[in-house]
Amino acid sequence: MMKTIMAINGNVEVVKQQIPELAPAYVLVKTKYTAISPGTEMLLLGNSIDNSLRLGYSAVGEVVEVGEQVDNVEVGDIVACYGAPYVGHSSFLHVPKTLVAKVPAHIPMQNAAFAAHGTIAIHAIRKANLQFGESVAIVGLGVLGQMIAKICSAAAYEVIAYDKMAERAAMIDGHNGIKAFSTIEDFERAIADTTNGFGVDAVLLCAGGKRSETTRRSLSWIRKQGKVVIVGDVEPDFDREDMFSKEAEITISRAGGPGRYDPIYEQQAVDYPYGYIRWTEGRNLQEFIRLLANKRIDVAPFISSIESVDDAPLVYKNLMKNPQELTKLFIFE
Repeated sequence: MMKTIMAINGNVEVVKQQIPELAPAYVLVKTKYTAISPGTEMLLLGNSIDNSLRLGYSAVGEVVEVGEQVDNVEVGDIVACYGAPYVGHSSFLHVPKTLVAKVPAHIPMQNAAFAAHGTIAIHAIRKANLQFGESVAIVGLGVLGQMIAKICSAAAYEVIAYDKMAERAAMIDGHNGIKAFSTIEDFERAIADTTNGFGVDAVLLCAGGKRSETTRRSLSWIRKQGKVVIVGDVEPDFDREDMFSKEAEITISRAGGPGRYDPIYEQQAVDYPYGYIRWTEGRNLQEFIRLLANKRIDVAPFISSIESVDDAPLVYKNLMKNPQELTKLFIFE
């Protein structure tokens, strides 16, 4: 039997389930750590009235069994795993081979637990189609926004960030040249000063909350023909005149990249041709692990605490009471 954290009728519960039977193109992973994504998981919790949903989608653990069609990992490998419904807060995970990536021994396992956040961040940055030396503004500094800011900085983009919570802005301000602010006025002043009044090349909207003042204002922060990428749970509410005057490009970043929600790529574990689709969600996952391995980004500051899975109901209750906390990890022993 395995332990799984579920949202059931608006409550968080730890339930026991059968360990899945191994499919030919899948791996069975004994979970070590999983990372909470508060924004997404609180939304699922609210949607679980008269329903039950497994929480979580980002994990790291040890491969204990591989299917006969698996050739990219072996038993004993440590792997990062991404993507519901295959990955969640469960003590065992049954994951398609396209959604796992080997973790080198020198990477702390708890850092690799942010596999999903890193993969989603990398795809969002790709959607912005930034070029070397360009500038990017990031709105919303939850765990995903923080991850995006760090990866953008590692790629040598000029990074200006905003979050209304001063604690979150302070976490990343000054890191590798990142400028972070907790007031719109200071944020806008920094954009103007940094870009000589032209505006940033792209804005990545990572804040939740559906309709937001920052969504419409984002068009004033980009240069002409600049880009706005919707990453968080944001309503695409833009002024038509502003869009046309800027000839703005507005796009949505869908999770971890090509392959997400495609049953052939995920459920059947059939990869896309490398020469035609260079960056799938699986290859974005591998790229996140490479960034960790080469110490291009540091996610350790994201971890406020590591909690027992048995304490899950209390952990989520505390996260709801303390929205300034980025995330917590669960440990499975």
